[in-house]
Amino acid sequence: MSTVTHTSGQKRPDVAPPGRPTGRRAEAAGSGIGGRIFNGFSHLFLVVWAIMVIYPLLWVVMSALKTDSEVIREPLSLFPKSLQWDNFARAWTAGIDSFFLDTLLVLVFSVTLTMLLGSMAAYALARYEFRGNRLIYWMFLSGLTLPVYLAAVPLFKGVYNMNVVFPLLGPNKHLTLILVYVAWSLSFTVFFMHSFFRTLPDTIAEAAQVDGASHTRTFFSVMLPMARPGLISIGIFNVLGQWNQWYLPTLLMQPVAGEPKNQVIAQGLIELSVNQGYKSDWSGLFAGVTMAMLPVLIVYVVFQRQVQSGLTAGVGK
Repeated sequence: MSTVTHTSGQKRPDVAPPGRPTGRRAEAAGSGIGGRIFNGFSHLFLVVWAIMVIYPLLWVVMSALKTDSEVIREPLSLFPKSLQWDNFARAWTAGIDSFFLDTLLVLVFSVTLTMLLGSMAAYALARYEFRGNRLIYWMFLSGLTLPVYLAAVPLFKGVYNMNVVFPLLGPNKHLTLILVYVAWSLSFTVFFMHSFFRTLPDTIAEAAQVDGASHTRTFFSVMLPMARPGLISIGIFNVLGQWNQWYLPTLLMQPVAGEPKNQVIAQGLIELSVNQGYKSDWSGLFAGVTMAMLPVLIVYVVFQRQVQSGLTAGVGK
């Protein structure tokens, strides 16, 4: 620190002008101003992002409560003159009920099989060393790089040929779509759960085996319950991905003469819009979209904390 010599020969510290901080106080003041500016911009960005996400969802829901004339004349308004609850009943009886049942039937079995097979494969690849371990792991990961559109032609022909050998498989069959969903979702499930199983402590599995537990008992009774946050997270991702899937059901669930038509919710909404022809039932269509959207929103809101804890569990361990 610089000093000033007075006529008396004594030295005293140089005093900064009042109101002007020096040294670390100046740096703290500068960083405080910069931090407040950054926080202001980040909060503004989050507010704008929230509006961009919430407004379309709210617009769809409120449009489902309008009349057709209000949807056409005032498409961007959020508040209908009167709430038209009968739009949901009309959309439900127009075929949404059967679409919901087919979708739930497929998802219950496909998500369950995906979680079971994916967690077992990920556990074996993450906890046991054997020849070809890394090769099998990278083969699973290679499925993430393959767009489903490249497999459309062989998948389509294989499904039709399967119907000759296995009557339960083939076009317009629920089992076909379930197996394809499982194969389509295994890559990401194994990738996610492999990283999660590697974070679990080895001592607990070793203690279980010392107590006489087999490898299967150790997996189902000890390690799988410990991986519950990861299972919930990847389960939500699989539900969202398979619920919103449109391309695979359209490719595989082709109507067959003499058999009842099986369609999932994404196909059904498009069929509702196409079958209207020159008759516009926009309010009923918005009601159908709302009913298809609400289940996944409810699932995510209910399990939001579990999804966040599952995504951060591997980092925190």
